[in-house]
Amino acid sequence: MTTSFKKTALVTGAGSGIGRSVSRALLAHGYNVVLAGRREEQLRETAQACDVSPDSWLAVPTDVSQPESVDRLFQAVRDTYGRLDLLFNNAGVFTAKKSLEEIDLDHWRASVDVNLTGAFLCTRAAFLIMKDQKPQGGRIINNGSISAHSPRPNSAGYTSTKHAITGLTKSASLDGRKYNIACGQIDIGNAATDMAQAMKGGILQADGSIRVEPTMSIEAVANAILYMDSLPLDANVQFMTVMATNMPYIGRG
Repeated sequence: MTTSFKKTALVTGAGSGIGRSVSRALLAHGYNVVLAGRREEQLRETAQACDVSPDSWLAVPTDVSQPESVDRLFQAVRDTYGRLDLLFNNAGVFTAKKSLEEIDLDHWRASVDVNLTGAFLCTRAAFLIMKDQKPQGGRIINNGSISAHSPRPNSAGYTSTKHAITGLTKSASLDGRKYNIACGQIDIGNAATDMAQAMKGGILQADGSIRVEPTMSIEAVANAILYMDSLPLDANVQFMTVMATNMPYIGRG
């Protein structure tokens, strides 16, 4: 870290998986970390596993799809730490795996509300803090996923929102320039989270076959986030793809 003050980061979806790993890495590297997610107990478990001062983290139960909940989250950031230097928009949901014509509207809306609207609400709130703080600016990193580039079968809702995240990343990157706000996107493929366990038993492929897919260590994602935020604000990783080397994505698999 090259700043003269202690950085404050906010991680959504911090109670498990990628969000938990990234939050712990940030705490280990001296950040103040605000942990946001639906279940307070899991947020606390994320931080309490780290050998850090209790005043270096704050658990805030949050539903990112609800504007009032997001407003309370960012007010807590202001009240506790007075600034925000990094937002990692990580919260997301997978809805039922169904062919497009079988997806009901509630499942579609659930994907859009959490994966896309949640990221927008948090980005908007981060802008309002980052443009007014001194020193001005900060960094926003969106979790795009490999699905921002290429869909899996039966994933129209999730894939559509992740493609839209790319548009949000580009717009935020452009609109943030005048406030010294850098916005980038990390697209993650087959990190070894609980949700990736199904890959070890085989997962549906585009040709209809079921194949076991390789995974990568979740720490690789945390290290990538640390690198992206290690840059000065006049440099930005606009897009980064971090994936299991042999997963079926490049070429024909």
